[in-house]
Parts: sequence; C-alpha cells; structure tokens
Amino acid sequence: MNVLGVDIGGTKVAAGVVNEHGEILQQFRSPMSARGTAEEGFAAVVAAIRGIRDAGGQFEAVGIVSPGPLDPKQGMVINPPNLPCWRNYALVPAVERAYGLPTRLDNDANAAGLAEALWGAGRGYSLVFYATLGTGIGTGIIFDQHIHHGRTGAAAEGGHLTIDYNGPRCGCGKRGCIEVLASGPAIAERARKMAAEQKSGALLRLAKGDPANITTELVADAYRAGDPVATTALGQTAELLAIWLGNIIDVLEPEVIVIGGGVSELMSGFFPYIGELLPHWSINQRCAEIPLVRAKYGADAGIAGAAALCFATERSFVAS
Repeated sequence: MNVLGVDIGGTKVAAGVVNEHGEILQQFRSPMSARGTAEEGFAAVVAAIRGIRDAGGQFEAVGIVSPGPLDPKQGMVINPPNLPCWRNYALVPAVERAYGLPTRLDNDANAAGLAEALWGAGRGYSLVFYATLGTGIGTGIIFDQHIHHGRTGAAAEGGHLTIDYNGPRCGCGKRGCIEVLASGPAIAERARKMAAEQKSGALLRLAKGDPANITTELVADAYRAGDPVATTALGQTAELLAIWLGNIIDVLEPEVIVIGGGVSELMSGFFPYIGELLPHWSINQRCAEIPLVRAKYGADAGIAGAAALCFATERSFVAS
C-alpha cells in the first residue's frame, strides 16, 4: 500500500508518496496561497497532488498535516495564524470529495511523532514522547503507535508548558512557556544579549559587529567554531530543556524521547548534558535510563508524518 503524505505550511505544500516501510518514493512541492481565499488555498493542495499524479505517483489514501489549531476528528482546519485563508475549513471532506480516497488530518508534531514511532527513532517503543524544536516547539504523545489526542483533540501542547511564570510572554498568551524560552528565535535572542555584553568573539564577527544580525544559524556557525558566547547560549538552552523534560518524565514517563525539527541537530550535541541534568529536575529515580535521541526524519518529517496517519488507521480504511 502506498499513501500520499501532504505537508501544508504557510508558504508551500509538499506532497510525497510513502510506502508501508516509511520510504518516501517521490515528492513534489507547490506554493501555498495562505492569504488568499479558502478556494485558493485548496487549489494549492490540489496542485501539489496533481504534481505527484502527473509524475506517475499512485496511492490509496491521503494523509495531511497542517498548522493548528485543528479538529482531527472532523477533519477541520480551525484558525491557524499562518494560514488565514482557512477558518473552520472542512479540509478532509473537500479532499475526499475531490479524489474519492480516505483522508486523515492532524498537526505536524503529532504526525511526525507517529512516523518516528512507526518507522524511525521511536520504533519498538510503546510510549513515545516526540518534540520538534524549530521556530516553535511542538510535541506529540504516541501510545502503541496511536496519537494521544485527548478529549477534544487538543492534547500534547507540550511546547506551551510554563517553566517560568515570570518569564517572557509566549505567542500563546502565557508566560514562560518552553517555546518562548528554548525555540530557535529564543536561542538567537539569548545570544544577541550575551554578544552585546561581550562586545567581541566569533559570533559578533559573523554578525558584522551588530548583535541585531544574530540568527539561530549564526549561533550554530559560531558554536562550531568554538565561540564561548554561542556555547554558553546553547548550554543555557539545554538547561531549560532539561527542566522541561524533567516535568514531562514525571507526568508521562515515556520509554523514549525523540527530538526533531530544524534546531535538533544543533542541540543534539547537548543531549548528554541534558541527560546529566535530568535527575535534578525529575523525581523519577530512573529518568536517566530514558533514551534521548534525534529523529530519523528531518525536512521530510511532514510528508512521512502525514502518511503515517493513514498507515496507523489502515484497518479502519479497509473496514469502511
């Protein structure tokens, strides 16, 4: 069985054919009309699917990931900030009408976590906690290769757990969420403040002497060059992640913690340090036994995750 995975973002729609082993056989991308009409947004999805079909791609079901908030049970896109074209938009029914194929919808972190549980770094574990570190921090909880949605589908918003109630205000409205403290933009902001005080070093040179030019990518380059400011900024980020993961372990006690997203490669060098810190932030005496690993899927996590939604519910497709 081959499935089409569709990854919808604010600027692009990526589609790919995925087989039962989690291998992406072919891909196609088209621009997303995020600020147009609902119909224009759907036309962008159709264009990506058409690109796959024109290249000879065949599939028996469609999985879709989209920014939230979503209602995965009803297949609705509710009101994602970076997809203003859709408000309470019945995306799954629209796709099923257009193609006559069973279709599933979920947010990107849930789906990426499911892909890791089925085929990736979480394979073989019955309870997987997945986190994607990037512009934001998203999470997914996977029990026995099924996503935990909660009562209304809004569960697993782990990026918005507060670890400092006096901290900066997050985009969600709360203060001190791990997202506002340890995401990519937070790392860059931390490094800017430190570089401005230091007034020298590789990081400031890469920024052409202006801390305002410091990005997460520049922090990564400076860290690889041994810059102490970048190293300290990332070390502090690792400490915040350890506090957060200690709380996750105390509530959930997952069998494995899988970290994906664009910042995961940068932070992976700090995984041993996070492991050393965990016993200080978790009452679980065996917390250090939980593996902390990088995700298998990188930039293709959205496509793989979308397809995983279909494979995890394949029996229901057959029954219907």
